Amino acid sequence: LQHTGPAVVFTDLRDLAARVDDPALDVTPESVLVLQNAGPVGAPGMPEAGYLPIPKKLAEAGLKDMVRISDARMSGTAFGTIVLHITPETARGGPLGLVRDGDRIRLDTGNRRLDVLVDEAELARRAAALPSAEPPKYRGYRKLFAEEVLQADEGCDFRSFVPERRKIAPVLTQNARHPGEKKT
Repeated sequence: LQHTGPAVVFTDLRDLAARVDDPALDVTPESVLVLQNAGPVGAPGMPEAGYLPIPKKLAEAGLKDMVRISDARMSGTAFGTIVLHITPETARGGPLGLVRDGDRIRLDTGNRRLDVLVDEAELARRAAALPSAEPPKYRGYRKLFAEEVLQADEGCDFRSFVPERRKIAPVLTQNARHPGEKKT
């Protein structure tokens, strides 16, 4: 699949719920829906919110699928042309947070590429203008979660729960025998 279209950006789940079915939404079948801030920290908890619905006006016109992109996840029983688990997520300063309405996005599944067709200098300017990607100042469990949760590609576990990776020296060598093995 190869597809290029203009981005329609939803900044979070509330924005998606408020605008996706608005008849005034500037969206066409060629558009690429983008949901930001739905990953482990941004949502929080990485809910199954990645199945962005087809905007009502397009669904009523018979559209069954369109390209959708998010840092969220979705149910395994859902379907469609949806790119999920984008990492690092928007809330951690990931590239999805640089996408704006109207940016051209190219999806090329054969070459395993997803590109925002925006000049590098413009992306750098947008990145410099972003607020700090530090976790919000919460208390209690929410604070622990925001500071410790890993990204989707790392399993969304708490950093402190992941054992250290240690190099283990080989126990057996080519000439070694099992302790109960007889010499031949």
